[in-house]
Order: sequence, then C-alpha cells, then structure tokens
Amino acid sequence: MDSDTLPAFLNDLTCSVCMNYFLDPVTIDCGHSFCRLCLDLCWEEAQTPMRCPECRGVSERPDFKTNITLRKLASIAREARAHNVNSSEGQICVAHKEAKGLFCRAEKKLLCALCSESPEHASHSHSPVQWSAEEYREELLKRMRSLWNMTQEIKNNLKQEASKTQSLEDCVALRREMIKAEYQKMRHFLNEEEQLHLNTMEREAREIFRQFEESKLTMTQQKESLKGMLTELTDMCHKPNVELLQVRREGRSSETEILFWDLGNILERTESVQIQMPEPVNPELTLWHFTGILDMLNNFRVDNVLSEESISRHVRLSKDISVIFRGDRDSTSREPQRVQRFAAWGTHTFTSGRHYWEVDMPHCSMWVLGVCKDSLMSHTDIIVDYEEASLLMSLKVNDHYCLSTNSPLFIQYVERPPGKIGVFLDYDNSTVSFYDVEKSSLISSLVSSSFSSPLKPFLCFDSPS
Repeated sequence: MDSDTLPAFLNDLTCSVCMNYFLDPVTIDCGHSFCRLCLDLCWEEAQTPMRCPECRGVSERPDFKTNITLRKLASIAREARAHNVNSSEGQICVAHKEAKGLFCRAEKKLLCALCSESPEHASHSHSPVQWSAEEYREELLKRMRSLWNMTQEIKNNLKQEASKTQSLEDCVALRREMIKAEYQKMRHFLNEEEQLHLNTMEREAREIFRQFEESKLTMTQQKESLKGMLTELTDMCHKPNVELLQVRREGRSSETEILFWDLGNILERTESVQIQMPEPVNPELTLWHFTGILDMLNNFRVDNVLSEESISRHVRLSKDISVIFRGDRDSTSREPQRVQRFAAWGTHTFTSGRHYWEVDMPHCSMWVLGVCKDSLMSHTDIIVDYEEASLLMSLKVNDHYCLSTNSPLFIQYVERPPGKIGVFLDYDNSTVSFYDVEKSSLISSLVSSSFSSPLKPFLCFDSPS
C-alpha cells in the first residue's frame, strides 16, 4: 500500500468520537461505524430518535452486532503501530540488542527471545506481545461491557426511583386526605358518642331525681302516718283505766276478747308501718365506655410505678378524711383512733409531662389512690400533704361503698371498679384523671390550680376483706 493510500485506510479504521482505532466496532443504519462504548455514551443522554454522531441520521435500532471485519482490520492497524513502537530504542533489549517481542505472564514483563530462554524465565509461559495484548484487550472489553451494563442497570434503577418518588408523593397526598377523612369520621363518631353519653346521663339523672321525689313523698307520707299513730296511741294512753279497758266492738260479748282484739289490731298496724319503712335512694350513674381512651393513654404508660413493699402504719391525710377513714371500729370510744393501714408510694417522681399507670386494687373496703408530694414518715404515722394531693377514695357509708375525691371532698355517684384503676397525670395542665380499666370509662378528673412540687403515685388501703 503506497504512502498516499495508507493514511486514508487508517482513517477509515478510526472512530470519529474517540479518534482511536476501533474497539468492538459497530455499524449503524446510516453506514457509519463507531466503538460500541463511544456510541453508547453518545446516546446515553440523547433524546429519541437516536441520531448518528457524524451525519445526524436517524437510527431506528438501539443495539447492533459487532462488525467483525472492522475489528480485525483495527487489530492489524494496532499491530502495525506497535511494530513501529517496538523498533524504537525503548523496546530494544539492552543485553541482546533485540526487540522485545515476547510477554512473560509470570512476571508481567516484555522479553526478547534470548531473555525468554534464560534460566530466569525458561520455566515461565511466554506469548507474542500482539497475542497477549489482544487477550488483555478482550478481557478489558468484557470488563467494559460489564461496567456498561451496570451503568444501565443503575440508570434503570434511577428511573424507577424517580417513578417511585412521584408515586410516593401521590400516595402521601392521597393518604393525607384519607387520614383526614378517617379522623373526621372519628370526630363525627365521637361527637355522636359524646351526645349519646350526655343524653344517657341526663336520662339516668332524671330517673334518679324522680326516685328521690318518690322517696321523699313516701317518707313524708310515712312520717305523717307514724305521727298519726303516735297521736292515736298517746290519746289512748291518756284515757282512764276503765274507759281504756272497755273499748267494745259489735258482734263481741267478752271483754277479754274485745281487749285482745283491740291490742292485736294496734300491734299489727304498728308492725305494718315498720315493715313498710322506705329505704333511702343510693344514686349511681352508669360508667360509659370511652372509645379509644385506653389506646391513647397507653402512649404515656409507665410501668412499676408503685413500690412492691408496703408499710403498715397509721395514715394521716386530713382531719375530715381521717375521721371518715377510721370508720366505726370503736363507736364507744371518744378518743381518736389510730388504725393500721397499708401504704405504698411511687418509685417514680414526676415534675413534668404526661404519665399513665394502672393499679390492681386490693379487695378491701377502703382505699385511697392518686398522687401526692413526698410523704413524711414518723415512727408511727405516714403524713400526706392533703392540700397538694389529687386522690380518689373508696369509703364505706351505711354498708354502701361510695367513691369520693378530695379538694374539696366530693362524692362520685358511680360504681366502684372491682379491678384495675388507671391513673393519668398531666403535670403541665395540673390534671389527674382516674379510669375504670375494665370498662374503658372515666371515673373522675381533678383539675388543680397548678402543680409546683414533685409528685409521686400513692396508694393506701385497709386490711383486705
């Protein structure tokens, strides 16, 4: 090939993108050829349709097969260029003055033929430089294709992430509306439940007030009947002896029978009045189930708030409470009683925040539950600062259990829970609430002016019944 034709031939074996001999060349629809990787990179961010980097012609197919002929010619061109390089001074063996045409795989070195036969390299595997270079080039091309495939996988993943991002944004927007709608339904449902609760309580209260009115009317009638009987008996007692004993009734002839019949009649009427003695009304409102209240309170749950060790001592709460709490153990004694009670107080001290705990109430007649300042203990007493305490108390009055709260002493006309009682302390809002855990219902809420001292859970109870 003459000197004028060779440059044009070599130019046809050169990629117009990287300006080097083709590596894994492909020929696209317009007839131009490029290194596969060069073409892939050119089309990486290009908009469809794909266009030739050289003539801008449209290429319909996204993938092409390797142009084997161009690949072989490019390899020959590289070999020719390598021959010129090998003839340079840097590729001549200094010891034997021969070109380094062999490659030692063991030591990764270029050797001349004589060096390869030396004892140092005779046991090693050798191959012509061109073969070794092509093998390495083929390995590099495999790695390049692998890396390119990885870039395409990452590209697809990025598209998927972008798609997921948009999808997630749409999902979040939709769920935001769904959540608002659900809470709106819950608010509507709770408003209906609240109204039903209030209406039920009002009906119960009206019924209890009606029972009070009937009871008062019955008691008034009974009182008047008793007063009339007392007047009648008083008048009889004031009669002279003979007149008192000569009360007669038609159809009777015997004075003994007349007297017996008259006294029997009086006794029967007296007993009848006593039997008909009306009982006082013990009003009791229904504890209403609050939907979701325990789920909410359990977000603030604190476990093991009360010490497992309880101390048996006299408990001093206040003058009024101590009198009520002493009960009727010794009604004949006029001296203040010192009754043994069992007390347990908190392992936690609260100075802020919201806290909820549950207490398994003992089976006893009287107990006090709530929060208070740190209790003071003497050798004989446990002294609770009643003014800075929020307490729920179970008292027994006339064989009837009733619940009451302090500050001021206020009776809660609801059923005493037989099991667990939940206590919710909202320190920052100065509120303590008590709940019947089994029924998920509110017993009472106490609101103070403000909490200024550390508070501890507190429990005091009588001997189990």
